[in-house]
Amino acid sequence: MSEQTPLDLAHAAMEAAPEDDAARLRFYERLADAELFLMLAAEADGEQISPELFETPEGAFVLVFDREERLAQFAGRAVPYAALSGRVIVQMLTGQGDGQGIGLGLNLEVAPSAFLIPADAIGWLHRTLGHAPEEVEAGVTEFTAPKGLPEALLTALDAKLATAGGLAAAAYLAGVRYEGGGQGHLLGFVGAKEAAQASLAKAAGEALTFSGIEAGAMDVGFFEAEDPAAAGLARVGLRFDLPQPKAPQEVKPVKPGSDPEKPPRLK
Repeated sequence: MSEQTPLDLAHAAMEAAPEDDAARLRFYERLADAELFLMLAAEADGEQISPELFETPEGAFVLVFDREERLAQFAGRAVPYAALSGRVIVQMLTGQGDGQGIGLGLNLEVAPSAFLIPADAIGWLHRTLGHAPEEVEAGVTEFTAPKGLPEALLTALDAKLATAGGLAAAAYLAGVRYEGGGQGHLLGFVGAKEAAQASLAKAAGEALTFSGIEAGAMDVGFFEAEDPAAAGLARVGLRFDLPQPKAPQEVKPVKPGSDPEKPPRLK
């Protein structure tokens, strides 16, 4: 038996607990984050692709697989495909409106995670992926240690931010009090690149949503490293480290005979 994939495991957990909303949300989160192989009707023309459509009594479906070999096993022949993230495929299926009436067939006939996702569920996932927490606008008067947040949210944030390498120096989750008396929790990104701020806010929102937590439970803020607020966050907040790209190392040529481990070759 081939090794189970993250989607296989998430699907099995969902099937084992049909009344567990958290398990169902985790499956859809894995689906959105996964690289999927979409079966095409013809070779891609630049960035234009034409997915193969399968008509069923339940409606039209495109087919995706979470392993290339699973796609090959289903097709039984060489077929064109596109490797895309689940979220990109969902966006493609829904277009600009509430949906095109096209569902998603996952790993059909080739894996334990075989699953038909109807068009209305694709529309729901598209709307869910569009949620983001509010960005802080009110003045912050105090940061405090975070309290009462479920472990599911902390785990989800850790997983999401682990994929955001290089987009910010760090993130801190803290309790916060605002001018005017409001309070709650804040995920503060320090040293985030401006172009990445929308993506980081969206990732935070997905962690909330797929943890089954109300969007209002956490705000998002962006701070420069030299901002006094960043120091306040660091003192009391729960830190999440974002992977940082390794700096390229300069390779200096070594003169023959200068390295005692590599004596010059004599002719």
